[in-house]
Order: sequence, then structure tokens, then C-alpha cells
Amino acid sequence: MNSKYYMDLEHKYGAHNYHPLEVVIAKGKGVWVWDVEGKKYLDFLSAYSAVNQGHCHPKIINTLIEQAQTLTLTSRAFYNNVLGEYEKFVTELFGYDKVLPMNTGVEGDETAVKLARKWAYDVKGIKKYEAKIIVANENFHGRTMMAVSASTDPDCFDGFGPFVPGFEKIPYNNIAALEKALEDPNVAAFLVEPIQGEAGVFVPDEGYLKKAQELCKAKNVLLICDEVQTGLARTGKMLASDYEAVKPDILILGKALSGGVMPVSAALANDEVMLAIKPGQHGSTFGGNPLACKVAIASLEVLIEEKLAENAFAMGTYFRSEVQKMVNEFEHLTLVRGKGLLNAIVIKPAKSGKTAWDVCVALKENGMLAKPTHGDIIRFAPPLVITKDEIDLAVSIIRKVLKDFN
Repeated sequence: MNSKYYMDLEHKYGAHNYHPLEVVIAKGKGVWVWDVEGKKYLDFLSAYSAVNQGHCHPKIINTLIEQAQTLTLTSRAFYNNVLGEYEKFVTELFGYDKVLPMNTGVEGDETAVKLARKWAYDVKGIKKYEAKIIVANENFHGRTMMAVSASTDPDCFDGFGPFVPGFEKIPYNNIAALEKALEDPNVAAFLVEPIQGEAGVFVPDEGYLKKAQELCKAKNVLLICDEVQTGLARTGKMLASDYEAVKPDILILGKALSGGVMPVSAALANDEVMLAIKPGQHGSTFGGNPLACKVAIASLEVLIEEKLAENAFAMGTYFRSEVQKMVNEFEHLTLVRGKGLLNAIVIKPAKSGKTAWDVCVALKENGMLAKPTHGDIIRFAPPLVITKDEIDLAVSIIRKVLKDFN
């Protein structure tokens, strides 16, 4: 029952839709995980920012256990005594009239697109089935047919057509391109990530999101912010859009909304948008289940009580400053960028042919887990409970690996 046994099981019986690093994780606590042989690793991926609160946070786990022993699922065919409590908590926290609860992050995106289209026909007055959604090149909104139809990444869309119509793709961080696209009166919404995570933690110019909001408002177009990865304290504020005091018309949350315990997502909007959808027009058997609602409240309380946004800001600033020293030292490390504890480095391939993947393999061998994206980029996104000493340890591991990279 060693690591090879479990990897062979997955390879034989599971679909080959992932290419994991060769480590089999069996336990997690805080910023640490252990493999089946008992080796300890710093987790610098956080399940793509789903475990912002740290692995197996005791408050979240205790809430999960208590509610699981009481009531887990009723479906929305009936009321339950937890959903309203959660809806009140999350809407008041983020300042919206209503929330539509779902499960996965991509379901949150699907919900936002459906809301925007329904609002476009019923409120804005766009001719039925002619509404367009503007999206940014290099976006990542998930893997459903809607999401891949909006993608410009061949790995996401190639071979899966025909595609869902109604998406117009423009360059990210390009206000002129957005302004031109908004001239079309059939545009219903602009769906955008405040920071593009999967694209390699691409941070737009300061003021980009604010200007986008102003342009959308002038054209009566909804601004939809996908904060599934950037939200919930990850970037050093509760939402990445908070950096520019932007409140989107539709806010999408997921991942850390449950602290990584179970799939929980949400689309939040005010009544003019949310009430465009009527009974029977959208929903989910598991969306808004009592277990998820209790877990989500606990997860949000942990972010607030433990001041994890503030810690993410401070630790992220320190981490980038330390890695920047290595940019000046190692020729293969060309760039570090990010906000809070959502960061990335760019690796130039070595003469030997080694790439960012090889760096991640070496990091793993030295007790630190991270994953490359887009070939030459490595994301570093540890749980937000990380301490300065743990950052220092991570920096020392990165330095050791880069020193040996050739």
C-alpha cells in the first residue's frame, strides 16, 4: 500500500484527465500535508485556493460533523432551517440583496451567465436569444461546455465543439478593446477575473477593473467578477475587486467558501438581476443544502476572526520581496508577480531541457508542493494561515532548487 500502489489504481481505473505530481497525500493540517509514507510537505497550491483556511480547520470540521449528524440534504423542494441563516449571513457580508447557492465554482459561473442573459431579455430589453457575454482572452471559468465555449485555451476547448454561442472574446487588461466591444447594444455582461489565476497569476494594470466597471455602467451592461480563486482573502483583501473599490453586479464565489471541505459556490446579485430568474428556471439538488450552508458560514467566520486577509497581504508582500532577490540572482527565474498569497514565478527552460515541471518535481523532493501552469509558470498559493517561519522555509527550498537548476 505504498504511493505506487495508489497511483497505479488511479491510472488503471480513473479517467486520464489530470497529470498529477507523483505524490500521494494522505493527511493534511494547516499548511502541511503528509504522503502515505509519512513524508511531510508544505502545500503551496491549497487545492487551487480552496483551502485558504488551512487543511482540516478545526472550527470548520467540527461544524461539518455537528450538522452532518443532524441534517445533510432536503433538496429545495422544501424549506430547511439553515439555508435562510446562511443567505442572510453571506448577503450582508458582501452587500447584496440575494444569493443563489450552488456547488462548484463553474456552477457559479454558469449561474451568473444565465442570470445575465435572463436580465438582458426581461429587464434591459435585448431581443430574445441575441444577448452577448464579453469574456477575456486566457480566461479560466471552469470546464463545462459553457466555460470551454468562452475559453481561448486549446487544452480547454479543442475537440469539444460545437460550442455554446454568445461569447465575444477580447484581450485582458485592455480597456480600449472593452470600450469597443461595449458599442454592441446586445452586450449583456462582461465576465472577468480580477486576476487571471490559471493564466499564470496575471495581474492587470491598476485601475483596469474600476474603468471596466465605469464603462459597463455607462452602457447598462452587467459587470460579473469571477472571484472563485481570487476571492475570500486570497489576494490580501476579502475580494480582489476590493483593491479598486469595485462592487460587481454579479459576484461569483466558490472554492474556499467551504474551506476545502465540500463543494460550495454562490452567485450574489441585487434584486433587479436576481429576481429575473423565476421558480423552476434554475437550481441544483445539492445547492443550498444544510450541510454546505453551515460549513460556509463557519468558513467565512474563520477568514474574519483569524484576519486571514491581513495575513495574506503581509505574508504575500514578504514572500515576493524574498523571491525577487532570487530573480536578480538566478538567470532561469525571470519574474515574480501576484497579490497577497496568490503568486507566480516564470521559469526559463534550462539548456538541459528542464522546465518548470522539473522545478516542481525538485520542490516536491525537498518537501514543498506546487504545480506549473502554461508550461513555464509556477503558482505559489499556500493556505492563508501560513507563518513567517513557514514562508522562510519555503523560500529556502525554492532557493535550493533553483541553485541546482541547470
